[in-house]
Order: sequence, then C-alpha cells, then structure tokens
Amino acid sequence: MSSDPNTGAIDTNTTAAGPQLGIQRIYIKDLSFESPLGPAGAAGTAQAHVEQELGVGVRRVDDSNYEVMLKLTITLRDDERTLYLVELEQAGQFLAKGLDDNALAQVLNIHCPTILFPYAREAVDSLLSRGGFPPLSLPPVNFEALYRQAIEQRRQAAPAS
Repeated sequence: MSSDPNTGAIDTNTTAAGPQLGIQRIYIKDLSFESPLGPAGAAGTAQAHVEQELGVGVRRVDDSNYEVMLKLTITLRDDERTLYLVELEQAGQFLAKGLDDNALAQVLNIHCPTILFPYAREAVDSLLSRGGFPPLSLPPVNFEALYRQAIEQRRQAAPAS
C-alpha cells in the first residue's frame, strides 16, 4: 500500500514485497457430539479417562489460498462405556504468498493450526457445556514439535537411497 504525496490518497493496488500470510476466514467445517448415556451416565465414574486424537489437513484452494483443517476427536470412556464423543474439524482459509516450498509447508502445518487451536478449544468447551458435561480444558499443543516428529518419521520410513 502506498500513498500519493500530492493528494494523500492511498493506493491499495500495489502489492507488498516479500512473504505474506493472511487469515481469510475461520470456521467450523464439521462438528459431531454423541453422548449415549447423557450426562447422568458420567455420575460416579471416577475411572473415566479422556482420549484425544489430533490431525492437520491442508487443501490448496487456488494459487495463494489454502484451507487448513484441524481435526480433533475427543472421547471420554469409563472402561468399556463411551460417555461422550466429540469430533470437530476446525478450519480456516489462509492466504500464503511468496514462500518457498519448505517455508510454506511449515506455515500451513505449524502456524495455521496454532491459530486455529484456540477456536477448537472454545468450540469443544462450549459443546460439552451444552451437552451437560463440565468443560474440558484442552492442553496447549506444540504444533512445531508435532510437525518435526512427522517429518522425522517420514524420513525414517522412506527407503534409503
């Protein structure tokens, strides 16, 4: 963005130099809640434990826009009984320009999920409260460590050349 020194008008048609990352929109793509026994089923279940699965998906929308999906599955179990199951796809559309392939992969798999995670936490807490359960404060996630771990696992799984 630049301005004309004579008129002071701002020219919004100029493009910024260098890499760009922008949030276009953040939304829930899919949300499911099941509570087979209702909240009363959780009464007196001191042995209940939470299982959490987390995944990241990326889809290219066009040349510089990407949809990033944070997929969460949270299950509260008491031995063999499922007390509740939450499945959430928290998504966002992001503008990413001027990045090499390595930097783009890091932005889409580390920075974008980090932006989405607080929205997913809030959605899960709200849903559980509306379902009659206490909110579940999901712990913070280090997406950089998860990304580095996935890269290392892929590298080790690849046949030696």
